[in-house]
Amino acid sequence: MNKKLYVGGVSYSTTEGALKDAFSQAGTVASAIIIMDKMTGRSKGFGFVEMSTEEEAQAAIDMFNGKELDGRQITVNEARPQEDRPKRSFGGNSRGGFDRGNRGSSNW
Repeated sequence: MNKKLYVGGVSYSTTEGALKDAFSQAGTVASAIIIMDKMTGRSKGFGFVEMSTEEEAQAAIDMFNGKELDGRQITVNEARPQEDRPKRSFGGNSRGGFDRGNRGSSNW
């Protein structure tokens, strides 16, 4: 069973390929992803690596946690499940605008 690892403190210039190549030293990498900002398209400075086994995941933690990768000291630990976050509300009605009341009336 695959084991997902959180990798923090990643250089903004680190690519998913470089992350996968580095972690392959500890075992078989099922996947590697760098989290990108939706607005800017830039790296957020962290990512996730999925190792094929628990043993390989622990080897990756031992090998890389607190070590340098692409000029930055990274943090590597077991990824926690994503928490459910409440839906964000920006005011107004559910249609995205402000409710003007009864639309059938010409009286505002």
